[in-house]
Amino acid sequence: MEHADSARVIRSATKEFPAPLVVRLLRFVRVPYRRRLPWSRAGVLERDRRRCGYCGGRADSIDHILPTSRGGDPRSWLNTVAACVPCNQAKANHTPDEAGMQLRIEPFEPKVQRALVLALGVTQAESLPPWLAASLA
Repeated sequence: MEHADSARVIRSATKEFPAPLVVRLLRFVRVPYRRRLPWSRAGVLERDRRRCGYCGGRADSIDHILPTSRGGDPRSWLNTVAACVPCNQAKANHTPDEAGMQLRIEPFEPKVQRALVLALGVTQAESLPPWLAASLA
């Protein structure tokens, strides 16, 4: 590989590489540079792996644990779970206790690193660098 400016080098901890004249971007991944991941309906479904928080079936909607009409935060990771349509309709404008339904999962706020992994399309932990896999555990 010939380089016009051989004085430029890229150094890692253990190697040196001549700097290329042209760098081609093959894929751009928008990295969320936030300490907190913004809430989204798709994010809740992904976090809960599209499983209903009440019956464990396939979830196609989200449910607000404390209904928004009763003061629940509409865009909170901790107040939303994935839900199948029958469970969501059965719970209606009630809390899980009032509806006689038990929440099978504990809602949590996903880490920003998890969003990066999803954006990259990585599905198996073995595909990740060890530092990133450890931060997702």
